[in-house]
Amino acid sequence: MSIIRAAAPERDAEACAAIYAPYVRDTAISFELAPPTPAEMADRIAAAQRTHAWLVLEDEGRVVGYAYGGPMKPRAAYRWSCEVSVYLEGGRRRTGGGRALYEALFARLTERGFRTAIAGMTLPNEASVGLHTALGFEPIGTYRRIGWKHDRWHDVAWAQRTLATGEDPPAEPY
Repeated sequence: MSIIRAAAPERDAEACAAIYAPYVRDTAISFELAPPTPAEMADRIAAAQRTHAWLVLEDEGRVVGYAYGGPMKPRAAYRWSCEVSVYLEGGRRRTGGGRALYEALFARLTERGFRTAIAGMTLPNEASVGLHTALGFEPIGTYRRIGWKHDRWHDVAWAQRTLATGEDPPAEPY
């Protein structure tokens, strides 16, 4: 049985770090060059929980994926927008886990007052583009040859999705 729950830094950092490491080492999906340690991942989880959200997907008691939101940009006028990401362990693409994590994440971010989610996808990445499109993200542009990894340049496509609308000015998020 699968469940989605809020991540706990001390409980989930090791599993999240293990899920993320192959994306860092073996792909250009992440532009990081060295996988974060479990301690670094715990700090990331704690920071996301304070202001946005970090959720994990458990399958039979084991963390097999996660999704989180964080600041889109540091300037105050962007505070109602957030950047989101989702990661699943190898072999779990197209199983519904990414969609379930994102849907739960969007609900949590909306509860916290966020209006817009932004996602970046290193290209080519048909699975990620397909997931984001299916969840209502609309393309907003592509940074060409923006990241150098694995001995070549990579493009990053950006997309956005409305989380909520309402009265303006909006209430402060968080």
